[in-house]
Amino acid sequence: MSESPTSSSAFSQLMATIEDRKAHPPDRSYTTSLFRGGVEKIGRKIVEEANEMVEAAGEAGPDGRSHFIHETADLIYHVFVMLGHQGVKLDEVEAELVRRFGTSGLDEKAARGASNSEPQKGISHE
Repeated sequence: MSESPTSSSAFSQLMATIEDRKAHPPDRSYTTSLFRGGVEKIGRKIVEEANEMVEAAGEAGPDGRSHFIHETADLIYHVFVMLGHQGVKLDEVEAELVRRFGTSGLDEKAARGASNSEPQKGISHE
């Protein structure tokens, strides 16, 4: 019986599975169906799961917490599928996060310029 993965290895294992599905797409695989739908289908699922996560964040008690964790896992999975679709490795995202350490979020956003700070459709930036 194999050990349960740690959180970082779970992320790595999930990404490896997604990359394998892209390279060797099984016919009856949800991940394969997302890849076949492209950016549009994967993007719709990310938006849907993000909305569900935010809704779950407003739920009280242990059941609300459990629902929030479940929806967060769904969102992470779909974001990882988009990374796989785009050929972006998890360590590339990690390197970007490391690059941002020590930089104020407001300073980092200002450095990107005003054109990138516009609110995205369907996402509230309040």
